[in-house]
Amino acid sequence: MDLDLAQLRALGAIAEAGTLDGAARALHLTPSAISQRLKALEATAGRVLLVRSKPVRLTPSGEAMVRLARQVDLLAGDTAALLGADDAPGRPPSLPLAVNADSLATWILPTLGPLASEICFDLRSDDESHTAELLRDGTVMAAVTTQADPVPGCSVIRLGSLRYRPVAAPTFVDRWFADGVTRAALAEAPLLIFDRKDTLQHRYLQRRVRTGAGQPLDPPIHAVPASSEFMAAVAAGFGWGLLPRQQSAELLARGELVEFDADRGIDVVLFWQQWKLRSPALDRVAAAVREGATRYLD
Repeated sequence: MDLDLAQLRALGAIAEAGTLDGAARALHLTPSAISQRLKALEATAGRVLLVRSKPVRLTPSGEAMVRLARQVDLLAGDTAALLGADDAPGRPPSLPLAVNADSLATWILPTLGPLASEICFDLRSDDESHTAELLRDGTVMAAVTTQADPVPGCSVIRLGSLRYRPVAAPTFVDRWFADGVTRAALAEAPLLIFDRKDTLQHRYLQRRVRTGAGQPLDPPIHAVPASSEFMAAVAAGFGWGLLPRQQSAELLARGELVEFDADRGIDVVLFWQQWKLRSPALDRVAAAVREGATRYLD
């Protein structure tokens, strides 16, 4: 196919904005011009690339085209940086990355910080078991994920583990686990989850009581969809939760949190997946992430 770069860029902007009007604003064009470019690209591809809903929904062919559009943008940014004179440097390339919330709260920001003056980061937060979906549909170019099998067109390396341990406020432990971490206590003690995608606490419960009889435990649940606020809610006594040691160490040292079941927990193995694309910017980010994982992860 003889693809037009302006048409590809229009499709990428539509996918990013969710609407043709939003894409038009982002590219400083009229909605009519965006629509014409989309129709021309679909004519070239010979298939429908997106469903005109609100927000728009990419078809599988559209996802493939968006991946291509973002790859072209990345390579164009790399080339601009290479060609830019010292007094007129090219615009820094922009890299959309998917990162789970706990990595974002603990080790990713100090890892990527040294590159922030040279690369613009568009960080998307999602549950670590779902970040690969953002990679698969072309939303991001790389992801921190629990998925070991590579997404088609991507490479994968093992980073290390976030070690989660069950913690709670001391007063909470005194109230709910005064007689130990029993099945009966776990059935009644409130717990916290990040959001409805978060299964970590329930995985702990299943492992903790797997030899017991009866129905699965169904304790009261609080949902707090932000990593730092999740930890604050645990410290405030809302319920117990699993936190990575990198995040909870300070509050544990101050006695504001305690590990109430220190020998039990879950290690979440993380992987780095990225497009198989030779790009100086993406290569530098991958190298920084590998180094950061060595420093911060178990």
